[in-house]
Amino acid sequence: MLDKAGIEKKISPHKLRHIYATNLLNAGAERVDIKALLGHESIATTQIYTNVGQERMEKVVGRL
Repeated sequence: MLDKAGIEKKISPHKLRHIYATNLLNAGAERVDIKALLGHESIATTQIYTNVGQERMEKVVGRL
């Protein structure tokens, strides 16, 4: 399946979920929407899945 997706390195389904969630967040999706897409019951779980990088933090602060 990874070959079909063009992913060359070995990666777990769990890691793919983290990457998917983080990419959604970086694309502007709200955490509540990501929560629904991932099927989480708690927003706290979704926060664990979405990694907020330095670039995103700078962008948010730059809007102030």
